Amino acid sequence: MFLFHDLYTPDITIDQALTSCKMNNLKVNLDNICTRVASACNKAGRNPAEITILAVSKRHSVERISALHDLGQAAFGENYVQEALLKMKHLANREIHWHFIGPLQSNKTREVAQHFQWVQSVDRIKILQRLSSQRPANLPDLNICIQVNIDLEPQKAGVMPGRVVEFVNTAISLPGLRLRGLMAIPKAVSEQHDPSESYARMNSLFQGLIKDGVDLDTLSMGMSADLEAAIMHGSTMVRIGTDLFGPRPDGSLN
Repeated sequence: MFLFHDLYTPDITIDQALTSCKMNNLKVNLDNICTRVASACNKAGRNPAEITILAVSKRHSVERISALHDLGQAAFGENYVQEALLKMKHLANREIHWHFIGPLQSNKTREVAQHFQWVQSVDRIKILQRLSSQRPANLPDLNICIQVNIDLEPQKAGVMPGRVVEFVNTAISLPGLRLRGLMAIPKAVSEQHDPSESYARMNSLFQGLIKDGVDLDTLSMGMSADLEAAIMHGSTMVRIGTDLFGPRPDGSLN
C-alpha cells in the first residue's frame, strides 16, 4: 500500500539521532532544575537570579559538557585535576567557568591555580598559601570558597566551624586570591537527619561573617536531593550532577 516508503530515506545517521536525543534529555534536565530552583526561590521569597547552578561534570564527556554549555550552562565543577585539564584542552574555545570541587592535594595546587577560576574545597591553610603563590600574575584573582565541616563529621573534609574565622583572615590577606564565601556538604538526607538544620547553621555562619565586615557573596550548598532546603536557608549556588547529566559513565571523556 505504501509504495513510496523506500524512496524517502532520512538525511540523518543513527549517531546523529542519538546525539539529538541526548541533547533533548539535557535540555529537559536543565529545564527541570531551573524550574525547581525557581519554585524554591518563590517559596523562600528570593529571586532565582541569585542562584547559580553548578553542573558537576566529573566523568562526563566533553561532548555532553559542550551540549549543556550550548544550552546556556556556564559553570562546571570538576573533582579530578588531570581529568579536568584534558577537558579544558578540548573545550578551550568555550567560555566556561571551571570550579574545582574535589579534595585538593598539595602536589596539584599549581595546576589548579593556573587553570581554574574557582576552588570550592579549601580546608587547609597550606593549600591557601600554595594557591596564592602559584596563581599566575596575568590571571584574575582565584575565587575561593572555604569548605566547612558543618556537621563535625570526623571522616569528612572541611574546616571545623570554630576555625572558619582564622581561615577567612588568612584568605583575605593573601595576594592572588579572592575569598567569595563558604561551601558545605552536610550529612545525607535520612530519617535521622534533616539537612535543613545544617544549612541553617551554615547560613548563620555566613551572615555572621558578613555582619563582621567580610565581603562575601557565595554560599555554596545543596545538591539534587535537597536543593530546595538549601535555597530556603540562603544558598547562592547549588551543585547538580546526575539530575543534569544522567548516570555517570565509565570515565571515558569521548
